[in-house]
Amino acid sequence: MLTMASPLLPFLLCSLILLPITILAQTKSNITIGDSFTAQTSTSSWLVSPSGDFAFGFLPLDDSADLFLLSVWYANIPEKTIAWFANRENPAPKGSKVVLNADDGLVLTAPKGDLLWKTGGLGGRVSHGVFNDTGNFVLQDGNSNSVWESFQDYRDTLLPSQTLEKGEKLSSKLREKSFNRGRFDLFFQNDGNLVMHSINLPSEHANENYYESKTVESNTSGAGTQLVFERSGEVYILGEKNEKFNVSDGSSNGVSTSQFYLRLTLNFDGVLTLYQHPKSSSSGSGGWTPLWSLPNNICKANLASAGSGVCGYNSICNLRDDKRPICQCPKWYSLVDPNDPYGSCKPDFLQGCAEDELIKTKDVYDFEVLIDTDWPLSDSVLQKPFSEEQCRQSCMEDCMCSVAIFRLGDSCWKKKLPLSNGRVDSTLNGAKAFMKVRKDNSSLVVPPIIVKKRKTLVLVGSVLLGTSACLNLILIGGICLGTSYVFGYKKKLRKIKKIDTTVETNLRCFTYEQLEEATNGFDKVLGKGAFGVVYEGVINMGSLTRVAVKKLNNFLWEEVQKEFKNELNIIGLTHHKNLVRLLGFCETEQERLLVYEYMGNGTLASFLFNGEKPSWKLRLQIANGIAGGLVYLHEECTTQIIHCDIKPQNILLDNYYNARISDFGLSKLLNMNQSRTNTVIRGTKGYVALEWFKNTPITAKVDVYSYGVLLLEIMSCRKSVELEAEDEDKAILTEWAYDCYTEGALHALVDNDKEALDDIKTLEKMVMIALWCVQEDPHLRPTMRNVTQMIEGVVEVSVPPCPSQISIQYSLN
Repeated sequence: MLTMASPLLPFLLCSLILLPITILAQTKSNITIGDSFTAQTSTSSWLVSPSGDFAFGFLPLDDSADLFLLSVWYANIPEKTIAWFANRENPAPKGSKVVLNADDGLVLTAPKGDLLWKTGGLGGRVSHGVFNDTGNFVLQDGNSNSVWESFQDYRDTLLPSQTLEKGEKLSSKLREKSFNRGRFDLFFQNDGNLVMHSINLPSEHANENYYESKTVESNTSGAGTQLVFERSGEVYILGEKNEKFNVSDGSSNGVSTSQFYLRLTLNFDGVLTLYQHPKSSSSGSGGWTPLWSLPNNICKANLASAGSGVCGYNSICNLRDDKRPICQCPKWYSLVDPNDPYGSCKPDFLQGCAEDELIKTKDVYDFEVLIDTDWPLSDSVLQKPFSEEQCRQSCMEDCMCSVAIFRLGDSCWKKKLPLSNGRVDSTLNGAKAFMKVRKDNSSLVVPPIIVKKRKTLVLVGSVLLGTSACLNLILIGGICLGTSYVFGYKKKLRKIKKIDTTVETNLRCFTYEQLEEATNGFDKVLGKGAFGVVYEGVINMGSLTRVAVKKLNNFLWEEVQKEFKNELNIIGLTHHKNLVRLLGFCETEQERLLVYEYMGNGTLASFLFNGEKPSWKLRLQIANGIAGGLVYLHEECTTQIIHCDIKPQNILLDNYYNARISDFGLSKLLNMNQSRTNTVIRGTKGYVALEWFKNTPITAKVDVYSYGVLLLEIMSCRKSVELEAEDEDKAILTEWAYDCYTEGALHALVDNDKEALDDIKTLEKMVMIALWCVQEDPHLRPTMRNVTQMIEGVVEVSVPPCPSQISIQYSLN
C-alpha cells in the first residue's frame, strides 16, 4: 500500500503546503505600493475583509458584462449589494486596471491608459492600504495614520460605525441600476442641521428641504456635530454637548448585528432607509428588509415648487408598504421614456386650444375621475363657491384646462400642465380629480413615430387624421382653400398693402434700385432658404461695403410679411459679436429685402460637411461662440428671444471664423415677465425638441435641444440624421453619440480624429454637455448659461442619462 501510494506523496505534501497560501490569497486584506488589479469578465474581488463579510474589487454593471465599478460589496450575499463605489461617472471597460501609488493613492485607468478615477492629492504620503471588517478601505502612511478612507468619500450608503460629518452629503443614484449622480441629497449642514432635498440636475441648485432634523443651536442644546451610525443599528445626531438626537424611530433597537447586516441608504427615489439582511438562512427571511424610512411619506413631501416631485410630470405617486414610492401614469397617459417608470407621462392624445379648433364638434372630451388624487403645486385658478357640476362644466369649456379638482364641498381648482408633485392622499376626504381626455382618441393622433430597434429602423406611421369624417372635412377644406387662392390672389395682394409694416428701428432704408445695382441685378447667389434667396453685393455706406442681400419670396405674402417684420424687430433689438448684424432693409409694394453684413466663410454646414475636417481647436471656438450668442438671446436682451431654428445652415462664419447666428424669421419674442409661450411647430427636422409636438408651452429650452444636436455635429463633423447610412446604429447622431459615450468608443464618433483624441477629456466633456442638452425632458436640459459655464469648466459636468428615443423619433418628422 505504501509503495502504491508513494507516487502521490509529493502531490499531497505540495497541496498541504499550498493550502494556507490559497486561503491567505482568498482573504487578502492589505496592499502595498505598486500592487494592481485588473477588471475581468466576471465578479473580481481584489481584497476581502478579515471576517469575509466585505469584498473590494470590480463588479460588472447589471446591464453590461464589459463595464465595471470599482466597489465595496457584501461578499456573502448572492445579490452582491454595493456599499461604496468609486467611479460612478466613468464605468471601467473590461481590462481596466487599478494600482496603488504613493502620490495619488488608488488610480483607475482604462485599457488605453485614460484616467477614470483616483483618490488623488495625497502628496506622496501613501504607504499601504488596509481593508477592515467594517467595510472601510483605508490608505495609510508609514506610521499607519489614515490619509484617505472610503468611509469619508461618501456615496449613497452609510455602514455601521460610519459617521457623516458637517459639510458632507450622501448623494442618491440616478435610478435603481444607474450609479450616476441622482436627484437627492442627504446633507449635514455646517449649522448642524441634517436635511434632505432634491437638486435640479445637471446643476447643483438645491430645492427646498423636504426633511430637516432641526438640530441647530438653541438655548437648551448645542447644534449637531455629526450623524452617527452605531454598530448596534442606532442612528442619531451627536450634539455639541454630547446630546443624542435620534433620527430613527426606535424600530432598529435590539437588532442583532451578529445575525444581520445593516446599511443606511439614500435611495434613488429620495427615501432614506435603514435595511437589515440576515447573515445566514437561519437568521430569518432572506433579502434586505426595511426597519424604518425618512420621510414618512415621500409622495406628500413637496420636493420642489418648480419641479416634478419624486415622480415625473403628469404622474401619480402612491406609497408602497415599505414606505417607498411607486409612480403611475393616469389612464390615457403613458411614460415618455418606457424604461423609466419614475419619469414623466405624456397624454396619448392631443389637447389644447389650437388642436380643439381642428375638431368643431363640442362633444369631444370626457372626464376620467380619480378619487383622493391631487397635484397641489399645479393650481392655475380657484373657483369658489362652485358645485361639482359647475366645476366639471367650467373645465370642459376651458381649452386651457386639463384637470380640475373638486373638494371641500364648494371649491374647484383648475390645474395647469405639466402637472407636478402628483400623489394619492387619503386626507383629501373623497376629493375628485376630473382629468379631461378625448372620447375618441383616434380623432387626433400624435405625429409620425419611428421605432428604432437595436438593428432596425422601422417607419411605423405617418400623420394620421383619424376618422373618415374628419378626413373628408379636411379634404373639402383643402379644395375650398385652393379655389379661394386661385380666385383671390389679386385681392390678397391688395390686402397686403393694408398690413401694418411699421418697424421701430434705426436701420437704414434702401431703395430697391440701390440693392439691384449693389447685387449686379441679383446675379450671385450665396444661398437659398424657405422664405427667400440670399445674394452677394457691394454697396456704398460711406465706404464700399460687402453685403448679403436676402430677397424674400412673394408667393405667400402674409407669411413673408411676418418673416420680414420678425427679422427687423428682432435683430434691430440685438447687438452681439456672435449674431449676424442687420444693416438695413427695403420695402416696396411687391418686394421685401434685408441687408446683412457679409460673412466671408459661408455657413457652418458647408464648413463641417465638405469632406475635410476643420481643426479641433477651431471647432471648439465655434461651439463656444454659438453658445455665447444663445446666452445673449435668452438672458441678456431686453426682450428674451427664442430662435426656434438653430441648425448649421443658420450659423455663418466671418472672415476670422467667428460663429454668427442668423435667420431669425422663426423666432419668438417673450416679454421680460414671460418664460414660455404657446405657438405652432417651428424649426427643422433633426433639430426639433419633443415639446413642439406636445401640449406644453415652448421655452428657451427648445434652442438648448437644437444646440445639443448642433454640438454633436461640430464634434463629429457629420449630420444629425443620415438614414441612408450603411450602419443603421449610426443613422441618428444623438443615439449613436450616446452609444459611443457609454461604450468608451468616442474615437468612432470623431472617426479617429487625432486632434480630438489628443484632447480626449475635452471631447468627452463636450459630448456629455451635448447629451444633457438633448434630454427629452426639457427640465433636465441645462440653460445656455449653464452650458457656457460647463464648457469653460466653471461647472462640473455630471454623467448624462440616456436621451429618450421619442425625442429622436419626433425630430425626424
